[in-house]
Amino acid sequence: MVHKVVIAAAGQGTRMKELSKDKPKSLICVKQRPFLAFLLDNLIEAGYKDFMLVVGFHAELMERFVKEYLDFCSQKGKTDVKIDLVNQFEILGPKEKEYGTLCPMKCVRDFVGNENFLSIYGDNLFSVRDLQAMGIEDEYNYIGASTTDHPEKYGVLITDGNGNLKEIIEKPKEFVGNLVNKGIYKFTPEVFDVLPQVCISPRGEYELTDAVTLLAKEGKVKVRMLQDYWLDFGNPDDIVKVENFLNEQKICE
Repeated sequence: MVHKVVIAAAGQGTRMKELSKDKPKSLICVKQRPFLAFLLDNLIEAGYKDFMLVVGFHAELMERFVKEYLDFCSQKGKTDVKIDLVNQFEILGPKEKEYGTLCPMKCVRDFVGNENFLSIYGDNLFSVRDLQAMGIEDEYNYIGASTTDHPEKYGVLITDGNGNLKEIIEKPKEFVGNLVNKGIYKFTPEVFDVLPQVCISPRGEYELTDAVTLLAKEGKVKVRMLQDYWLDFGNPDDIVKVENFLNEQKICE
């Protein structure tokens, strides 16, 4: 099984408004713990041990969080967990210079080495079962997916009917399908080979999905259906939604 995980957590999260004015949104608390702690809990329970947090906005708060979280792990007897940090802004410059979901990938080549790895955003929460299912140790890249009644809000996945990805169409204005990207990936080191080919998107950003599409055109990406839940932590309303969900799941601090 894959053991390394890249967690993208460099942004401020402006949709959280005043709540993320002085801290990254993944450090906003739910049930008296930073949201990011629940993501790490599930990843560790799923069997992942080695993490790279790509940080930027208020990186010093992320450093403090990691120290406190590792202390928490030690108290629970989980002494084999490793969390390192890399500062995206120090490597690529501020977001005004280079911005987009591809940027964290440009910062983790040394961490990944020649191993397969999971890539996930620090403001999403997945089940232990789905996290385990993404850690496939083979020569393919994988993208986590689910169906939705509102595909126009997401990147729609176009497949060949056999579970292979053909391309990703971002927020289509016309219906092209209801299978959508949920922002969790398993990559092989091949992903680094296509990074230089990614051009700036119409939104003015460097998009990770453009790199995935390049790999898909080479027949190297498979779609993995999520079995359980996907929780996004992007707006103030999501705080209550996540708290209610965790209460229903009887997940506590």
